[in-house]
Amino acid sequence: MSIDRVATNAQSQFMLDQINRANVALNQSQNQVSSGKVANDYAGYKDKVAVLEAARSAAARADAYQSATQQALTQTDLQDTQITSLSGLADQLRQALTKAAGQSDGSALMAEAQSVFDSAAQILNARDANGNYIYGGEQNNTPPFTATSLSDLSSMGSVNQAFANGSIKQGVRVGDGETVEIGHLASDLGSDLMGVLKQVSDYATANGGFGSTLTSAQTDFIGTQIGAAKTASENLNNAAAANGFTYNRLKDLSDQQDTMSTLYQGFVADIQDVDMPTAVTKLNQNQVALQAALQVTAQLKQISLLNYLGQ
Repeated sequence: MSIDRVATNAQSQFMLDQINRANVALNQSQNQVSSGKVANDYAGYKDKVAVLEAARSAAARADAYQSATQQALTQTDLQDTQITSLSGLADQLRQALTKAAGQSDGSALMAEAQSVFDSAAQILNARDANGNYIYGGEQNNTPPFTATSLSDLSSMGSVNQAFANGSIKQGVRVGDGETVEIGHLASDLGSDLMGVLKQVSDYATANGGFGSTLTSAQTDFIGTQIGAAKTASENLNNAAAANGFTYNRLKDLSDQQDTMSTLYQGFVADIQDVDMPTAVTKLNQNQVALQAALQVTAQLKQISLLNYLGQ
């Protein structure tokens, strides 16, 4: 007769199942500790997949809006400097006109006017980091201000002919269905100032320039342009103030977007990331469980009735 083992086939199969389960659990905990993630595929997240993807998508949108808003902040900050400079140039022209009228000496007036023109034209044709004309509207690939000199401006029938910008101001999308207008057009910013410069240049051309001693007619004309230059400066100051309001609004939106991105990323982390101390503890437990299952199974295969004979 044969000597049967004490351990039955059913017991051995049960222990093999335990080994398989312990091995699967160990592999899962090892992956979690090494990757820091609950799972490497959707199956591991079970019924949380929809929430996880929604949080990821929301975080990505918030990051995209914030990136666009940051670029808009950079542009509005640059525009603040440039528009303020244009206002300063208009005031510089006003002071030159006032000095000429006050001293009855216009000998330096046209040189001053040309200097103001050159600086203003450079600002109106300023470009961004991508090479696009900032004040060109939708036509941002060609110079929005076309006059190349004060005499060139004077040769045109009207100041409007000097502007070739589009009519649509640049905007930035800062949220779902929300767009903020950030752009300015060269014609809106420069028409008043260039209008004064053209008037002065036209008058000088028609009357032989301004000499060291102004006539009463010349003084009267300059007087009218002092007021026009002052208006140009004030309008540019208002444009700078509006630009500053836009900057502050974009800054608030950027802060909100940063908060929302952090919030959504927190949702993702809560679902996706493992609690590392807990995961390490579980890894150790699974290692012990697998080792125990292997030892018990090995012992079951070695035990038979012969172990008990003679006792």
